[in-house]
Amino acid sequence: MSERCDAGTLAPMHTLDAVEVDGVELTYRVWGRREAPPVLLLAGLGADGTDWLGIAPELARALRVYALDLRGHGASDWPGDYALERLRDDVAGFLAALGLPRVSVVGHSYGGVVGYLLAQRYPGLVERLVIEDAPPLVPQDPPLEVPPRPEGRLAFDWAVKTQFIEQRNAPDPRWVEDMAAITAPTLVIGGGPDSPMPQELLADMAERIPDCRLVTIDAGHLVHEKRPEEFLAAVRPFLEAGE
Repeated sequence: MSERCDAGTLAPMHTLDAVEVDGVELTYRVWGRREAPPVLLLAGLGADGTDWLGIAPELARALRVYALDLRGHGASDWPGDYALERLRDDVAGFLAALGLPRVSVVGHSYGGVVGYLLAQRYPGLVERLVIEDAPPLVPQDPPLEVPPRPEGRLAFDWAVKTQFIEQRNAPDPRWVEDMAAITAPTLVIGGGPDSPMPQELLADMAERIPDCRLVTIDAGHLVHEKRPEEFLAAVRPFLEAGE
C-alpha cells in the first residue's frame, strides 16, 4: 500500500508492509530509493512508525528510511512479552528478514534505549547511531510506580509500559557498562532543561560511548516533533556522512 506523506511537496512516497520475526509480525513503513543507504527509525513508548511522518520524508531525500512499529505498538503484534532484550532481538531479526546487513539507527526515548542495546549486542549491524533524549537505564530510587491504565482503546499494549517500568527500576547493570562496547559513531540529542529525562545522565552516557557527540536542542522531550528543523539540521549531515 502506498501513501503520500506530505501532500503538495516533492517528498517521497512511503509504503506500509509487515514481516514475521520469530513468530511476531512487525509492521513497518519505508521511504526512499532502494539503493540509498538505509536508516531505521524507532519511536518512543506508546508511539509507532507514524511518529516519524514529519521527519522521514526529509531524510528519504538521500536515505532509504524504515520506520518500525515495535512489538506491542501500532499494527505490529502485541504478544505480551516486552522485555527490552526481546525488542532488541526483534530489531536484529527484522534487519535480517529484510536483508539489511548494516543500517544507521535513530531512536527516540524508549526507541533510543532499544537502539543502543542493539548497538551494544550487535555492533556489526549499526553503521551510525542517534539517541534522542534517551538516558542510560540506572536503578530508580525511589522506584517508579506504574500509573493507572488510561480508559479506552490505546495504540499500544499497556503491558509495554508496566514491563518497561519494571526494567527501569532494576535494569541490567551491563547496559550502562556496555556503552563502551558501542563501536558506531554516535550522536546523542538532549532536549534540554524542559525534558523530564535527566540531561546529566545523557552527558554521562555520551562520555562512555567511545565515538560520541552530545547536542542539546531546547525542545523538551519531543525534540524531533517540537523542533523538526533543528533536529534535521543535526541528524541529517551526521547520517549522510556515513554514505
